[in-house]
Amino acid sequence: MVAVNRLTRVNARPAEQPINLEDGDDIFNWPFLYAARTARIDLTGEMTAKLRDYLNRGGFFVADDMWGVGEQQAIAETVNNLYPKRELVELGNDAQAFHMLFDLDQRYQILGQWARFNGMQPLNGAYDPHFKGVFDEKGRMTIAVWFNNDTGDSWEWADDPSYPEKFSALGIRIMLNHIVYAMTH
Repeated sequence: MVAVNRLTRVNARPAEQPINLEDGDDIFNWPFLYAARTARIDLTGEMTAKLRDYLNRGGFFVADDMWGVGEQQAIAETVNNLYPKRELVELGNDAQAFHMLFDLDQRYQILGQWARFNGMQPLNGAYDPHFKGVFDEKGRMTIAVWFNNDTGDSWEWADDPSYPEKFSALGIRIMLNHIVYAMTH
């Protein structure tokens, strides 16, 4: 949130706010949701309906930090439950979300802080990063899914000199672009 306030004109709350889909209608107070490690996401029918309503009203959802085919299955099933007729599609270099504040034609895999201790190897042998999205009937991306990346760690560890700066630089730019996209589309 420090980067949002410093590098955009979005006046963001300086701290994150945990949201529980079972806690009333609090979800509708927030324009942007971020979830990490969604490898075991398990939403009830009521929770799925609320998340769908949130997205249909203009909300935006990012799922991050899933490694390998096995971990990606849960979010793929969630997307299918939310929108059975919509596809999770690979975002090309021309995707608007890659050109809001920063032009991000050159993207690479963002490893988490844990990679410092395993020889910079990705989890589950997942070497191929993917940035995907789900679009509504008007062509607006409502869900972004970042497979085989740990973008959240790139922000969390940005000030740690032992964490590679190149990961933080790209991760912060990707998130800022997606936040500005979500707030303007």
